[in-house]
Amino acid sequence: MSRRAPHPDVLTEKLEYQFTNAELLDEALTHVSAPQGRGKSYQRLEFLGDRVLGLAISQLLFETFPAAPEGELSRRLAELVRRESCAEIARSWDVGPHLKIGAGEATAGERRNPAILADVCESIIGAVFLDGGYDAARALIGRAFADRLNAPQRAMRDPKSALQEWAQGRGLPTPTYGIVEQTGPDHAPKFRIMVKVKGTESEFGLGASKRIAEQAAARRLLLREGVWTEDDNGIA
Repeated sequence: MSRRAPHPDVLTEKLEYQFTNAELLDEALTHVSAPQGRGKSYQRLEFLGDRVLGLAISQLLFETFPAAPEGELSRRLAELVRRESCAEIARSWDVGPHLKIGAGEATAGERRNPAILADVCESIIGAVFLDGGYDAARALIGRAFADRLNAPQRAMRDPKSALQEWAQGRGLPTPTYGIVEQTGPDHAPKFRIMVKVKGTESEFGLGASKRIAEQAAARRLLLREGVWTEDDNGIA
């Protein structure tokens, strides 16, 4: 016998937001596999919520850290909007039991799937934005991310690790690296490496080894995108 889904009020109490249009919340909780979805799912709301989340977190960081340079704000933003952070927020809301999901996916434990939870976090934000406007969505985000917003920054990672985290935080594939050119004698080679991240222009790095050249390329891309500044200590 299937377990009965909890009442939506249980979730809205955790969100501290009451929907005027309850259908928006229902759509935000509907996975594409759900038979009751009738062709609808949370995907469009997730798309919207992702953009609202980025804007709201950017504004909150701008107000919370008035003396922080752009590079620090960018690093904090990347950390807060990464998929893992959104999944943690969804868990804090205990979203899993409320999901409308196909029987096979439910049996496979997809209610606990971090990727789905991250998507639903963003779809709920999108639903609140449509229902109550930007101020309501910003308030929801402010409550949910308050502890993380003021947390100390994580220790600086090497450029390749930092670039991978930045890409993953935006739902992008892992960066790829390739040798463009190798010159010099075998005992003292020089490498020119290209790094590519989907949706951005490639960057290049030079080094006496492939690893050094990859780190240099990753650092150049981080600098170009404003994730790092020249003052950041990376391996270049």
